[in-house]
Amino acid sequence: MFLSVFELYKIGIGPSSSHTMGPMSAARRFLDEILQGDWPRPAGAQVAALSASLHGSLAFTGVGHGTDRAVVLGLAGYLPDEIDPDAIEAILAEVRESGKVTPPGHPAYAFDPANDLAFDRTNPLPGHANGLSFSALDGDGRTLLKRVYYSVGGGFVVSEEELARMKNVSPAETKSDVPYPFRTAKEMLAMAKRSGLSIAQMKRANEETGKSRIEVNDGLDALWSAMDGCIERGLRGEGVMPGGLKVKRRARQIHERLQGEWQSNRPNPMLANDWLAVFAMAVNEENAAGGRIVTAPTNGAAGVVPAVLKYMLRFHDMTGPEDVRNFLLTSAAIGGLIKHNASISGAEVGCQGEVGSAAAMAAAGLAEVLGGTPEQVENAAEIALEHHLGMTCDPVGGLVQVPCIERNALGAVKAVTAASLAMKGDGTHFVPLDACVETMRQTGLDMSEKYKETSQGGLAVNVVEC
Repeated sequence: MFLSVFELYKIGIGPSSSHTMGPMSAARRFLDEILQGDWPRPAGAQVAALSASLHGSLAFTGVGHGTDRAVVLGLAGYLPDEIDPDAIEAILAEVRESGKVTPPGHPAYAFDPANDLAFDRTNPLPGHANGLSFSALDGDGRTLLKRVYYSVGGGFVVSEEELARMKNVSPAETKSDVPYPFRTAKEMLAMAKRSGLSIAQMKRANEETGKSRIEVNDGLDALWSAMDGCIERGLRGEGVMPGGLKVKRRARQIHERLQGEWQSNRPNPMLANDWLAVFAMAVNEENAAGGRIVTAPTNGAAGVVPAVLKYMLRFHDMTGPEDVRNFLLTSAAIGGLIKHNASISGAEVGCQGEVGSAAAMAAAGLAEVLGGTPEQVENAAEIALEHHLGMTCDPVGGLVQVPCIERNALGAVKAVTAASLAMKGDGTHFVPLDACVETMRQTGLDMSEKYKETSQGGLAVNVVEC
């Protein structure tokens, strides 16, 4: 099993990887299918119009997560990592006013978001909680092409057919051409013991089967640059976040207070926690505002890994560029295991799969750069994930704001604590990471749909929207 660090960490826009980035990519993919797909084209028939429908969690919380906007942008030909966040409003306004999309390389297609994009809350699609359906129509309104896609978390998108194949292929049948194709934490530790390599070194060897060392390093550096840039923008941001909850940004004010305490040398026993929290909140406030973000492993949990990395660089003098790379490689190895054996999607398993996974990834990365053995790294990930088990996804108003922003702050604190605990042991522990991941998967299956990103339970129904 091999999932690249550059697949798990993706540069895009907020506020949600599964509800914003995924639907945008799905819409763009449908455009490609119109031009290049192998589907029967009636003689003389031309695609003249498009329509789309959102199902399941996308239908219930799509407005709050910007899913409708993302679909429009995708049908206009844009991808999450390419679009300029500052240009989005103008693009959307043009589509609304013209009633059509004009993606590059295509003719203009009739598409009125108010009439041609449906929120279907009564007919969930069978494959996954995050389903989208797209149709291409001729000038008489007859359907020429229809495709279903699923946004399965972290910005990953699969077609109906791809999802069916994934479910029908057992892990043992999955082939990989990398030197260390570990599918479980147990296999990962066994490979590390046989090879004498760290988790970061094995992950790097896997990455370098398809890229040069320079390409891998440049890619990792670009990821951290985007993460750090997001923190810095979040620390400068002010005002009320969009969406109607009237939640104010707090990261800048907290940051200014921390800087004042830092310069005055006043003792603050909570200093490390405060810095972790403000870094994480800065990222997630920026995400809530629709800014440039890195999925880590999702947008809703995007603040944990950057916050712990920023903390590491600020409070550990020995760290440098190679430590940042090893952190990202190790954290991606853990994230890949969780995604492969359970889920990183809040719509599938709740927030345990988002902030819980992010905390496990960050804890592992920190333990690695602090000199931890593979066993200590695995222990750090397990501690962090175990203490997020059962966490629901119940965003108030369908927005990635409450409780998501503060939840990232606490996830970062838990990650550092988990790494610290693991480093004080020898790597032996009672609950294996694999057992914890399987428990998360089972818990997600048992969890009521009300608590899986639909905003139909929990805080979402017990907090009065202002």
